[in-house]
Amino acid sequence: MSMLLSLSLSLSLSLQTKSGIALLYNEETNNTYDVCLKLTKSCFSPLFFCYWCCAFQGGAEHNVPVVISKIFKDQVADQTGMLFVGDAVLQVNGINVEHCTHEEVVHLLRTAGDEVTITVRYLREVPSFLKLPLGSPGPSSNYSSRVSSPLFDSGVHLNGTNAVSTTCPSPPSPSANEPMKYEKRWLDDVCLPLLMARVSRYKAGADKLRSNCFEVFILEGAGTYILQFCTAAESTDWLQAISTNINDLTQENIKIINKFCSSDDQVVHMGWACESLVSSTSGRTAAFKFLALRGPYFSIFKTPPISAADWGQAETTYNLYEVLFKVHKLWMTEDCWLQARLYLGLEHSPDQQDDSLSFSILVGHGQSHSFRVELASDLAGWEKSFQRAVFMEVQRIRTKSYMCSSQGSVLCFTMDFESGFSCSESTSKTLLWRYKFSQLKGSSDDGKTRVKLLFKNAESQQIDMKELEFANLTAVLHCIHSFIAAKVASMDPLFLCTQTCPGNYTNS
Repeated sequence: MSMLLSLSLSLSLSLQTKSGIALLYNEETNNTYDVCLKLTKSCFSPLFFCYWCCAFQGGAEHNVPVVISKIFKDQVADQTGMLFVGDAVLQVNGINVEHCTHEEVVHLLRTAGDEVTITVRYLREVPSFLKLPLGSPGPSSNYSSRVSSPLFDSGVHLNGTNAVSTTCPSPPSPSANEPMKYEKRWLDDVCLPLLMARVSRYKAGADKLRSNCFEVFILEGAGTYILQFCTAAESTDWLQAISTNINDLTQENIKIINKFCSSDDQVVHMGWACESLVSSTSGRTAAFKFLALRGPYFSIFKTPPISAADWGQAETTYNLYEVLFKVHKLWMTEDCWLQARLYLGLEHSPDQQDDSLSFSILVGHGQSHSFRVELASDLAGWEKSFQRAVFMEVQRIRTKSYMCSSQGSVLCFTMDFESGFSCSESTSKTLLWRYKFSQLKGSSDDGKTRVKLLFKNAESQQIDMKELEFANLTAVLHCIHSFIAAKVASMDPLFLCTQTCPGNYTNS
């Protein structure tokens, strides 16, 4: 069976165009079908699935000939009136295929060009395996132990089912043992939009890599399509091309959303990531989540927010200045690291795990979320977006205070973007001490509630230690990190020039 996959996008974007051949894998039937991939530019990003004029079953691996198992109505093979269900294929373009496997015959048909000459022989009775549903045990053979089912249908029927004909034997073929020509045509097509879609090299719900293939998941209709390639390099090439266009569509969608939002509620970045979950009963599992950096929050969704009401339906929401972004391992830009591994054949094992393209979101009370992305460019995008989003949020709030205690006294600890750190009595507001950000020389904590902050005294040049206790120490430490990082960024002209979100930033 052949298929055409076409991915198209908005003409206003500088998107990739690409075409090639792959296989579409059906996990339910364990069958693969030929597919022609086409990445084009248009208003949407569709996958077009187009099928052969007839389908085939059998093969030498089952000690049976390859026979026609289905002829699609009103197509070329049907219009000739010279092919029938049960005809055994003898030759393809003059090449004898009587002792070829199913895969070899299908490959010949797939690569034969637009016009194919085939020689068939009519079998007086429909082979018994054509009367069985797909997946049923077939004729016993020395090869049957190699496969889950001796039956393999190379075609996908237009009605969407895999049922095969159980009718009476076909009438004698007038063209028995005579060659005939027919033109290969696409029979059907399916359009899959890439907006809010995602791709994954991993098996659903697991941390196991697929071999030379990846899954395309579309939001509309919640469908999934597994594309398989001959080499790891080809698989990566297509993965990057499709991912790039999905990301470009997402960026265009962000621009549209931000046109109707205030400057304090802008979307900085959003997209899919796979969250690693640990359960006491099921062990380590994985689930795809849609992440968004918008305004003052980092939000985690089950599905992408489409309407304004959807933005309020996040699974979890955190204050940006109280979260910490952490890359798990070193990575290389432009996906060089991934490309190198794939070309070296290091990703061929389906059981292999890969945590190198992962990051964690550390939140209050020591909690965290661990996410995995597909490409190094995705990881770089999230890291840069977090830096920008936190910078924007600190610039917006300018100051943040937390209640704390020291030696039995209730105090108020404050971070101010202009003046630095300060501590005052909670009731009288009397200032107890103040230090600039640059005076903080170190810190230590007990991992629970207490922290020691070490400041360099500007007058004595000695180290002053301030010991404080907080109800949520992790959130405070993350907030300190956010303010210091934003302060450093505000003094970096190169960083400020890269800011593309609304708002004017001034150094302080």
